[in-house]
Amino acid sequence: MAAATSITRFSRHIASIKQRLTPAAISVLQSRSLNLQEYQSKGLMRDHMVNVQPFEIASTPDEAIALAKKMNVDEFVIKAQILAGGRGKGHFTSGLKKGVHLTKDVEEIGNLASQMLGYRLITKQTPGEGVPVKKLMIAEALDISKETYFAIVMDRHYNGPVIVASPAGGVDIEEVAANSPELIYKVPIDIVDGINDQQALELAKNLKFSDSKVNEAAEQIKRLYNLFLSVDASQVEINPFGETTDGRVVCFDAKINFDDSAKYRQKDVFAMEDLSESDAREIAAAKSNLNYIGLDGNIACLVNGAGLAMATMDIVKLHGGEPANFLDVGGGVTEQQVYDAFNLVSSDKAVKSILVNIFGGIVNCATIANGITKAARGMNLNLPVIARLEGTNVDEARKILLESGLNITPADDFEDAAKKAVASIQ
Repeated sequence: MAAATSITRFSRHIASIKQRLTPAAISVLQSRSLNLQEYQSKGLMRDHMVNVQPFEIASTPDEAIALAKKMNVDEFVIKAQILAGGRGKGHFTSGLKKGVHLTKDVEEIGNLASQMLGYRLITKQTPGEGVPVKKLMIAEALDISKETYFAIVMDRHYNGPVIVASPAGGVDIEEVAANSPELIYKVPIDIVDGINDQQALELAKNLKFSDSKVNEAAEQIKRLYNLFLSVDASQVEINPFGETTDGRVVCFDAKINFDDSAKYRQKDVFAMEDLSESDAREIAAAKSNLNYIGLDGNIACLVNGAGLAMATMDIVKLHGGEPANFLDVGGGVTEQQVYDAFNLVSSDKAVKSILVNIFGGIVNCATIANGITKAARGMNLNLPVIARLEGTNVDEARKILLESGLNITPADDFEDAAKKAVASIQ
């Protein structure tokens, strides 16, 4: 039972990590996950002597052809570079099917590139209109004879990094954990001593690399761990980590998640962040240290704390309203951040009402009240504002709102706030 519980916890942990790596699922934590394009992650791996297939990056069809001619390989794989999965099953607004193609014809690469670059790629993980493709990765196509799964994650249960590996690679690890938990290997690594030769070799053998390639696979595992430490990663996931028919040990895919608190010492890594696919409002929110994601409703929600934000959206829905956004101002919010938050949500033309739901634990409710009145006056806000404030210095906060003379409706409790917000737009 303990083993099953551990596998379940791991499965959920991996699932949550994968969700944070997709642009459609914005983290509701105060820290924000850095998303890198596939070629950028593979570039980091290559810099750390991890084996990846040879690749080049092209921005035009002519460049794609020129780079392919220099590569001197038998077959190419052309992959659209976007921050979303499902590329192989997607389609372009040009009419081209699939965001991943194989070809042995260099000239065909130019034809494919002309139907990919500058067009939108639509997959199950993109918005309905898709996202524009500005770069293509042209790589050597390799025949895989062995697929395994390999990941390094930070695990609170072990107070440090844990390597998770399985000989059943190339599929979702959640399926393996659920159906064949005996094929999951977990190896905690001492954060001070690091991974040793014995651990790496045992993992390579458990992954069932061929006898002639076990030592090479073990060396790659050690280099992956070195990458994990060097870039302050919170996760490195390779699926598949495999062996080719001609005997090469290669990491065929790469997903890397970073510890945002290490941004100050990983400036080169964070400078690679591609914001071209991000919502402009999310970028503006990040500059003010706010967590924001736009939704399709008309009641803007301004809340402190991710859990309270989710509950606020739920209760708005319960009473027949539609939340226009998720906006968490955090626990240490300032008056300026409140002003920025109001400016952000009111810029959405679909918003007809603003619901402020604050529990003042760390934050002083009077700070929120001053921020609300400053925003309402400074922006000439003509939207109804419903404010439910509880906690530290709440009486002073309510007095500030009451004496402001502004169109701000106080709410007695959580449910009262939701009802009044819905009523304000009916």
